[in-house]
Amino acid sequence: MADQTIAIDAGPRPETSSTFVQIAVLAGLAATGTLATNILLPSLPQMAASLNVTSAAVTSAITIFLAVFALGQLVVGPISDRYGRRWPVLIGFAVFFAGSVWCGLATDLPGLLTGRIIQAAGACATSVLSRAIARDMFSGAALARAMALIMIAMAAAPGFSPLLGGALDHYFGWRSEFALVAGFAGLGALAYGSVFGETHHATRTPLDPLAIAKNYLGLITDRRFVVPATTVSLIMGGLFAMFSAAPRVLIEAMQFTPIQLGLFFAGTVMIVFAAGMLATKLAPRYGLDRSIRGGLWAAAAGGIAILLVSLYWPSFLPFLGAMCVFLLGMGIVNPLGTAQALSPFGDRAGAASALVGFFQMMSAAIGVWLAATISHQALFALGVVLTVFSLVAFGLYTLRAKTG
Repeated sequence: MADQTIAIDAGPRPETSSTFVQIAVLAGLAATGTLATNILLPSLPQMAASLNVTSAAVTSAITIFLAVFALGQLVVGPISDRYGRRWPVLIGFAVFFAGSVWCGLATDLPGLLTGRIIQAAGACATSVLSRAIARDMFSGAALARAMALIMIAMAAAPGFSPLLGGALDHYFGWRSEFALVAGFAGLGALAYGSVFGETHHATRTPLDPLAIAKNYLGLITDRRFVVPATTVSLIMGGLFAMFSAAPRVLIEAMQFTPIQLGLFFAGTVMIVFAAGMLATKLAPRYGLDRSIRGGLWAAAAGGIAILLVSLYWPSFLPFLGAMCVFLLGMGIVNPLGTAQALSPFGDRAGAASALVGFFQMMSAAIGVWLAATISHQALFALGVVLTVFSLVAFGLYTLRAKTG
């Protein structure tokens, strides 16, 4: 297939020290949204008590953030294709900083939700443009390696942030979590402004609503984009379902403590890190198509294994083993599938990256909702979501290969 050559073309290799710093900054951009999403999880009961609302009501701070985060990317992408990446990123950091301060000072739930909307409006810019900037700078196998490192940061943020958030809440109160993410935004803006100039040197796309709609429609109807983008989004939806269901599985069903839960989340990062490193080795040797299919096999096997564990061996070690297999597959599919979706569209990298981000966040929202509603047994519900999402992703990608 023609797409398979993406993995071995002669793009620049991100191996110099300066390029490593650039990728590290891009990873920080990508992690902004997921850090702000998951750091609050251990503090939801304390936030509810402080704001005099129920725990169910305060979880809307997560839901509204994801909704604005998903939709905002569709706006930021075309803006960056018209005006460049640098100023949208810096403005995004400033907006995120302001929203974080607003949340930290909130005295009621409407004030908190307003701050979360502002936060998400800024975070969507930094997240979507981290991928677009990577596409501006790299191509081929180099782009796949850069995406792997960015993906590791996106997985590390939700992995470590609950543990960090729990510690901050214990010693300083829940408002300190917003102070931390505000400081993260400030440091991120300084790092980005110091390391990067403008990276978008392709033809600028006019900022016209009809042209933007036509651009998005063109991407959605282009099999080179929509199949890998949807494949990645389904697997990411499974990842977010795992993060949302894990507290119910481990604390309620397996009697873990909150600290043990935080350590579990942190441990998942090691699996994702190893998978991301493996992806950077697989793509140049086997090509994107074969590597992605291998990752999808692993994700599907892990999802099915979790479903079987829920039915026959509902204990921690079998659950951990099955989850590691799923995470291994996810860590391979995510960076390589994202690189494959973006590679053909250098002149529309902002819009393509925005659409990938929108797909991922919508799939995450659906996965979280399904994992919470399919069954009162959290492990069974998670197994169903991971199995269905991974099998659909595998079938969709296989159909692409057969029709390509």
